[in-house]
Amino acid sequence: MTPDVRVRGPIGGTGLRVSTRPGRSPAQRVRLLGLRLIGRLYTRSPRAATSRSILLIRPDHLGDVLFLTPALHALREALPAARITVLLGPWSADVLRDNPDVDEIRTCRFPGFERRPKSGRLAPYRYLLEAARDLRGADYDTAVVLRCDHWWGAWLAATAGIARRLGYGWPETRPFLTQALPYEPGRHEVEQNSRLLTALAPGVQWRPGPLRFVVADSDRAWAAAWLAAHGADPARPLVAIHPGAGALVKQWEPPAWAAVAEALVSRRRAQVLLTGSAGERALAGAVAAGLTGGALDTAGETSLGQLAALQQRCNLVLGSDCGPLHLAVAVGAPTVQLFGPVSACTFGPWGDPQRHVVLTSRWTCVPCNRLDWPADVLPEHRCMAAIGVGEVIDAAVGLLPG
Repeated sequence: MTPDVRVRGPIGGTGLRVSTRPGRSPAQRVRLLGLRLIGRLYTRSPRAATSRSILLIRPDHLGDVLFLTPALHALREALPAARITVLLGPWSADVLRDNPDVDEIRTCRFPGFERRPKSGRLAPYRYLLEAARDLRGADYDTAVVLRCDHWWGAWLAATAGIARRLGYGWPETRPFLTQALPYEPGRHEVEQNSRLLTALAPGVQWRPGPLRFVVADSDRAWAAAWLAAHGADPARPLVAIHPGAGALVKQWEPPAWAAVAEALVSRRRAQVLLTGSAGERALAGAVAAGLTGGALDTAGETSLGQLAALQQRCNLVLGSDCGPLHLAVAVGAPTVQLFGPVSACTFGPWGDPQRHVVLTSRWTCVPCNRLDWPADVLPEHRCMAAIGVGEVIDAAVGLLPG
């Protein structure tokens, strides 16, 4: 069965989540043929025995970069003398900014991952040549493309002249690689990353550890000051609700979050903290509007580090499948996470299931892994609404102190 994507997505990738099915559209077949022809232009020199200067390519956003951190730590322990550079989108650079397992962070505006309109058909390829010129002088001997379908990143590594290019044997990606491993659908992304990086240190056995995010002392001080200034009571449990998600189809309705918050205030004397980006202020406000006692609202006010510091002080963090919920896991906060269109087996919380409860929609089409439904048909794809308010309340109450 030929791997293929369920939805059209960004340049060099298939969208926010990957799935497989037989068959290809005519446009996809033409693209694959073109990539195979272009791939023949690049040499496939013998693989180096050791990797001394490694470039890890990860175009994605917060959650997917956090999923890389267990493998990064294991790689650092396996190859302590290697120089490890991670190529990220500028939207993700802060995730690894203070990570001790990384020697350098470089940024790349990966086409299709910027979450903004495309700038023209040829722009991604002109930018590929520009980005490759920037990488050529760094003398990397190894590149690893960590997203299975990211042919743009594999092509970038080949154009930059990096001799050893490792990634998954995805049809569009394989023409640019010198070493391809099979992608195994259904395995958690943390395990996929670890298995791929294990190939850089053959014979070394490792098990992926926890997600890692370094919270700066300055961010902890900011969080303490913010909570004090806004009247947070340290004697009451602090519960964060993050109502946003990277795709509208993954969001739970604000009135449902408000009902959960009201129940937790009543049953556990919880203080409710709303979090979100600047673009999610209205969403957080819609939740707050449904609360009789109000809430602490930080939507649009925090950096990534400040959000992590607030979460670290929380007794519980609730939300849909999204990067900030994985950040909460990384800093040690218990979570309740709601999943609908995306597989929790592959992208769920990487942590103790006793501390991280997953609630999944019971729709028979779940998970479809499709996130790009047009706005006019979203009402027909409300799998998240099938998760009951009572289920979320019971899960949350079970994780909070009595």
